[in-house]
Amino acid sequence: MSVTVFVDTNVLVYLRDRSEDEKQRRAAEWMALLWELRIGRLSTQVLQEYYLQVTRKLDPPRTTEEAREDVLALGVWRPTVIDLRVMERAWTVQDRFGFSWWDALIVAAALAGSCRYLLTEDLQDGQEVEGLRIVSPFAHEPEVVLGR
Repeated sequence: MSVTVFVDTNVLVYLRDRSEDEKQRRAAEWMALLWELRIGRLSTQVLQEYYLQVTRKLDPPRTTEEAREDVLALGVWRPTVIDLRVMERAWTVQDRFGFSWWDALIVAAALAGSCRYLLTEDLQDGQEVEGLRIVSPFAHEPEVVLGR
């Protein structure tokens, strides 16, 4: 089985954020490789947050049609559904590591999806949580992390 990478909302948003040239470029590098290798994963929470952020917080915002197309395209990444089992694991992660609720839920979803890496800028780069390594997409080249 190949290594999989869970992508947090912020990476997806930077892909569409024209005000952050360098972060947009780096997010695009990561996303291109994840699509090519077919190893990207996410959750229904990420898709919901993405839709809300790109239609309301970007300048200019994506149209609802564009955002819906993005969400549907990302659906092939087998989103982890946030169910009671994932929530219970998030409580454990939150209690053990002191993460915010939303970050603990992201970590729990990545663990439920058997991911090796969590791509985010919201948590400490390099931290390990139950075998899941947190990676800042802006501190590392995707080819280096993934060994390509």
